[in-house]
This record gives sequence, C-alpha cells and structure tokens, in this order.
Amino acid sequence: MDLSTLTRGRAIAGALLLIAALFVGGRFLVGAGAAEERPAAEPVSGELRAEPAPRLIVHVVGAVRRPGLYRLASGARIADALRRAGGATRKADLSLVNLAAPVSDGTQVVVPRRIPAAAVSSGPAEAAAGGPVHLNTATVDQLDELPGVGPVTAQKIVDWREQHGAFSSVDDLDAIPGIGPARLEQLRELVAP
Repeated sequence: MDLSTLTRGRAIAGALLLIAALFVGGRFLVGAGAAEERPAAEPVSGELRAEPAPRLIVHVVGAVRRPGLYRLASGARIADALRRAGGATRKADLSLVNLAAPVSDGTQVVVPRRIPAAAVSSGPAEAAAGGPVHLNTATVDQLDELPGVGPVTAQKIVDWREQHGAFSSVDDLDAIPGIGPARLEQLRELVAP
C-alpha cells in the first residue's frame, strides 16, 4: 500500500466521521429547539396524589368536660368526639349514647346527664296521682305519655334540658321544634317546670 492510498483512506474515514458528528449534532440541536417550542407536558390524569383526609366538624354538648366544636378525621365515632371534648363528666348517662355510632359532618353529639334516683322515683308517683309532669325531671317515657308528644318530641325536650339547663317556665317549651302555640296550650295544664 502506498502512502497516497493510506492518506486517501484516512481522509474518507475522517470525512465520514465528520458527517456522522454533524448528523448527530444537528439532530440534537433540532430536537432541543423543538423541545423549546413544545408546550410543557401536562400531568397524567391517572397520577396518584396524596390528598389530606376530609375533616368533620361536630358540636359536642351536655355532660362533657369541654363542650364545643371539634374537628375530627373522616370515619370518626361518637367515642372520638367525646374524647376530644375531654370525656364525659361523672353526671353523664353514657347508657343513652351509642359510642360506636359514626359521626358525620355537622352532627351535634348530646351527652345527657343522669337523672337523680330521687327525681326518677318521685316522677311516676306524681304522674300516676294525676299531678303535672315535671319538665326538669321527667324521663322520655313520661313525656311520651303526654297527649300530642311522641317519642321524638319527648327526646327533643330532654335534649333541650341537657343543653340549656332547667326549664324556668312552661313557655320554654316553645323553643322545642315540633311544639307550636297550639300544642303548648294543650300541655300547659299537664306539665310544670
């Protein structure tokens, strides 16, 4: 092989390498320019994102240490709401509360107070004797026996008493949903504060 053939082969190989380098470089530059012109990629719709769990707001009242509004995690139970309110007081009657019930947003959790044994024992005797039913000591069953007062309204009366304290007059019954002026007049002679 002579020197001119060797030089020509090297020149051809160098030219081919230069063409390949220009081709690759051109593709890179064209690709980079096209990437600048392309809009930013949008997130994939199936992409998983960690979202915070929805929070519930509940109102805890009655025989608890700290009544008020509380935020709870989704799936919370009545027991969780009572725990947030500092727990039940000694006067609470937890047998009337379903602690396992799930809480929904906007729920009011009412923890009733225990009625003293003396008040419970004197209530039925007075009612049996034809005396008025005392709003501040009557049980749901006693209130349910009044004309026009069903179990739902009787429970509302007891709930109101637990939330607001003792009835000061029969007219306080007007604040109970379901008891209007006509029902109030019907009950006026049958109940006492």
